[in-house]
Amino acid sequence: MLSKVVQDALNKQINNEFMASYGYLAMAAYCERVHFTGAGTWLRLQSQEEYGHAMRLLNFLLARGGKVELKALASPQGDYKSLLDVFDTAYKQEQAVSKAINGLYEVAFKEKAFDTVVQTEWFVNEQVEEEQTMREIVGKLEMIKDDAPSLLDFDRELGSRTAAASAAGAE
Repeated sequence: MLSKVVQDALNKQINNEFMASYGYLAMAAYCERVHFTGAGTWLRLQSQEEYGHAMRLLNFLLARGGKVELKALASPQGDYKSLLDVFDTAYKQEQAVSKAINGLYEVAFKEKAFDTVVQTEWFVNEQVEEEQTMREIVGKLEMIKDDAPSLLDFDRELGSRTAAASAAGAE
């Protein structure tokens, strides 16, 4: 059985992952509204991936006999200045998720909840990949700036992301 401290930390992270999913969905809606449909597709898949992360933690908490406590989600940001602003916001969101995951790992380790430590290690490694991906996208958008043909090409590249590539987190 999980301690209350670990259970509370898991519930907090479940809600963080749902909020990240919700945030990405709002970013996708913005992108599609301003005709960056490739970015919209990419961000919808990212939203699904974050939802999968929440479900992975939720399923773990239930498997350990814990109680899931879902909280209300705040309204995510819905408007942006540019595609760069969207992905810069996404990068900051991933950095915040990494900090939260590291906090969950720390709580689990201090509480000697080694099953939770092992489960959380997957998320620690996943966040390295998530931040790297966002950093690369932001870097490319900073190079492109407002060059319309380059933005359209990059939007097309983002739209080539497949669901299979994002489904790994939903295990």
